[in-house]
Amino acid sequence: MHPLLRHFLRMNWTLFALMIALLAFGIYAIHSATWMRDQDFAKSQVTWILVCLPVFFLVSLIDYRWVRFGAIPLYVVSLLGLVATMFFGEKRYGARSWIDLGPVSFQPSQLAIIAGIMSLALFLSTSRAMPAFLRILCCGAIVGAPWVMILIQPDLGSCIVWVPVLMAMMYIGRIPKRWLILMVVIGVALVPIVVHFGLKPYQYSRITTFLHPEADPLGDGWNIMQSLIAIGSGGWSGKGYMAPDSQNALGFLPHTIVHNDFIFSVMGEQHGFVGGFILIAVFTVMFLAMILIALHAEDELGRLLAVGITALFFTHTFMNIGMTISLTPITGLPLPLVSYGGSFILVTLVGFGLLQSIWIYRRSPR
Repeated sequence: MHPLLRHFLRMNWTLFALMIALLAFGIYAIHSATWMRDQDFAKSQVTWILVCLPVFFLVSLIDYRWVRFGAIPLYVVSLLGLVATMFFGEKRYGARSWIDLGPVSFQPSQLAIIAGIMSLALFLSTSRAMPAFLRILCCGAIVGAPWVMILIQPDLGSCIVWVPVLMAMMYIGRIPKRWLILMVVIGVALVPIVVHFGLKPYQYSRITTFLHPEADPLGDGWNIMQSLIAIGSGGWSGKGYMAPDSQNALGFLPHTIVHNDFIFSVMGEQHGFVGGFILIAVFTVMFLAMILIALHAEDELGRLLAVGITALFFTHTFMNIGMTISLTPITGLPLPLVSYGGSFILVTLVGFGLLQSIWIYRRSPR
């Protein structure tokens, strides 16, 4: 049997099946959210998936230990991309975070987070002999460089993602718990200062709107209120696929981002509590499969990579669904595998490919 075929057959089929199912559901959801518009977003999503799937299989079938050699170059490229964004980036939704490459646009911050996870995993797995404080400083430097540039864009949602990813990886990387607790305490203490003095007016408005959306239902609170109405009106079983009398079809949900940020609102309205529950259950099983891969990783590098990627996708899922039901502020984070987006699909499938590689090579000689 050819080695590549043997590796392919060792794939984690539960995770693979869930990934394909969510990708297919994403196409369905995007079409149901944008069917009344001129642009065919579902067709574009299919194109992106077909382009990115070979990348997934390539990353899956290559030993994940290539990260030892590829993490730093990829990290440097991501930093260069963020620098280029500052000068040549295209501004969308209030943030200069996109680079226009002609027929496609790319978001370097998406590449930066996956490169940052690789670099953190490499550093934490090879720096056990260093003092804990020095390891924390180095982790802060690895995260800090892209984080500051993303904050300047400003893309608050992408900045938030780094926090749980960093904390989860430092915990698995055996940074002493007392240091992690101290970091959490300092971070919580700084939140009021950052909120009042470090945020731009529209970012501050998002926080206050999240706390009291009813205070400005026709202004800043509009999107949250309409999302809550859409999900609530879905009831137990929903209004049905492409319902013409839905909040989305009637234009109450924001059409420019409904297929990205508010895709769960559309699904909740069309398929009700049952549909939303099933979708969350599928994500839950997917995260359990990811944790299983981390537990069975061959070495610390694989374990750190698996935990970082799991934390990344969990944060995206929690924040995306949370903001549609007023559980978290609106951050603009897409729902993995379901929301529309080319660069995020690419980064997501690279992450899933790394997880599969960690599983496939878990019993391989080092």
